[in-house]
Amino acid sequence: MGMTTTRREVVVGAAVMGLGAAVPAVARVPGRDRLIAGTYANEGGKGLYPIVDGRVGQPVSGIVNASYGVGGGPDGTFYLLREQADGRVSGYGPDWTARGGASTGGADPCHVAIDRASACLAVANYSSGSVAFYRLDRRTGATGPAQVFQHNGHGPDTERQAGPHAHWVGFSPDRRWLHAIDLGTDAIFAYRFDPVARTLAEPVVAWSAPAGAGPRHMVRHPTLPRAYLACELTPKLFVLDTLPDGRFRDAGEHALLPEGMKGPSYAAHIAIDRAGRTLYVSNRGANSITVFALDAKGEPQLVQHVPTGGNWPRFFLLREGRGEMLVANERSGTVDAFRIGRDGHLTAIGRSIAIPGVVFLAEV
Repeated sequence: MGMTTTRREVVVGAAVMGLGAAVPAVARVPGRDRLIAGTYANEGGKGLYPIVDGRVGQPVSGIVNASYGVGGGPDGTFYLLREQADGRVSGYGPDWTARGGASTGGADPCHVAIDRASACLAVANYSSGSVAFYRLDRRTGATGPAQVFQHNGHGPDTERQAGPHAHWVGFSPDRRWLHAIDLGTDAIFAYRFDPVARTLAEPVVAWSAPAGAGPRHMVRHPTLPRAYLACELTPKLFVLDTLPDGRFRDAGEHALLPEGMKGPSYAAHIAIDRAGRTLYVSNRGANSITVFALDAKGEPQLVQHVPTGGNWPRFFLLREGRGEMLVANERSGTVDAFRIGRDGHLTAIGRSIAIPGVVFLAEV
């Protein structure tokens, strides 16, 4: 979420390096380069813009307030969140025709995850501090009614942690757990997941962060029983060992900012490469990407602090097949491109496009 707001009005805008002339909105075509980008409406976003082979299309009408999304649903369904007081998740076909949607049962949904094998979807509702769970239609991808689980608790920061604020959800690789990161309660919650019955059990606390840390987003190592957690309210990366019972065990912590750096900074997005060799975290305020090299045991070693070329990098997209990272700098309204070297290091390419309030990027 934004640093002081509890509600965000969001739509989707366009972002890609080297945009050409506008083209009509077209269906997703295999083998072609296609992206979408999300923006905040109060900063000038105008709808969902498909981008094909570096050319931006006209906005798809009716798709507004979309803050985050995930693809790979049944029959090619892509799910977008509408981050508003009456949160919704909506499904769309390859040609961006609506395939129905459902209430998230909470306010300001900000993250969504899918278990493709069982056709289940989970959503984090930030302002209401809850998680919504859906069984998807295995043929059409349509969402069923939400089962909503309410988190409880608070943290020491009276402005940001007066109550629960679910910020991230993710299914475990063994498909036994759904985890939810809660910024407001300084906790990771674990839900026992049954992929056959397609059910969730009531949540339990799987790990507690230091008071006031404000955990935001997590990523799992692709081959090791290890996870990495970026905290928003304190600029730290926590290394966690994953346990069979769904809990986590402390395995170290690392600063995200250079020693002695002053001024507020808030971690935002975190991602790991497919080989499990490099970890990236974006920092809003410091306006940087922190790059860690990971050894064979998954231990991080700081290798870079890279300026993002703009202000407030809320999100970035790793495009390993193209050897590049695209950074969404929200407050400067720019998407900036970086080359990813063979060692995982980042180098600014010098390409940037102006996109008001850009907050989300996805390949589709």
